[in-house]
Amino acid sequence: MLSRFLSVTARLPDRSLHAGAAPPPPHALVKRGIRRESLPRHVAVVMDGNGRWAQARGLPTAEGHEAGGRALERTVRLSRDWGIRALTVFAFSQENFGRPQVEVDYVMALIQRMIRKNLDEYVRTGVRVHVIGDPSRRPASLQGTVREAEEMTGNNSRLHLALATCYGGRWDIVQACRQLARQVEGGALKPDDIDESLLAGKLATSVVGELSCPDLVIRTSGEQRMSNFLMWQSAYSELYFTDALWPDFDEDEYLRALKSFQGRERRFGTRNV
Repeated sequence: MLSRFLSVTARLPDRSLHAGAAPPPPHALVKRGIRRESLPRHVAVVMDGNGRWAQARGLPTAEGHEAGGRALERTVRLSRDWGIRALTVFAFSQENFGRPQVEVDYVMALIQRMIRKNLDEYVRTGVRVHVIGDPSRRPASLQGTVREAEEMTGNNSRLHLALATCYGGRWDIVQACRQLARQVEGGALKPDDIDESLLAGKLATSVVGELSCPDLVIRTSGEQRMSNFLMWQSAYSELYFTDALWPDFDEDEYLRALKSFQGRERRFGTRNV
């Protein structure tokens, strides 16, 4: 029953894949007065609250993950159809390894199963899959599935879907520094050559190129913290917090987040005269 977790079920005709065909008219955006040209290009989401959602209903945690999977399906479909270019979701953090081993093993197997199940769909609907995070902490079988998915969807460009798995923002910065340190040690780089651009190019989200930094970060479940998610990349992101638990994050909730984003003035430290 949990097999829908991390799946993407929206269907589009073949012509929408590589030719850059325009998505369906975004009627929901028009109704809410949301300007399509001013949408965030990259949305990141801390998907929080599956367990509490299940607990509040007297259900096992597994049922909360199932409902969370449906919320992810909705969010992927809406992001793609509305013209958002990248969606990064916090699927499994490094801190989540502190959970019971049986749950950790299950989630790892679940992610692998769902990527395999939906590969054809990802290819057909123009979704490019990236799995970011510490590969050394993933099972070897999952690593093989990740390589296959990234290769098969490598030509897609309608929506970059990044599943942050075994990921931590601090880990990301450290691993980027280590890459640069090895280049310095090998003589390919001088310490004074290192700048923000070079470091950013070594971060996990650099796989999406110019879209590596989210314009909007959404956190569900009423918590108002980043929880070690995209620490460098979110330096100038707009933050949106909602009390809705992740399984309840529906189209209306997403539209409210986008409406809030469009009502903000993004100055990036400058002053608009």
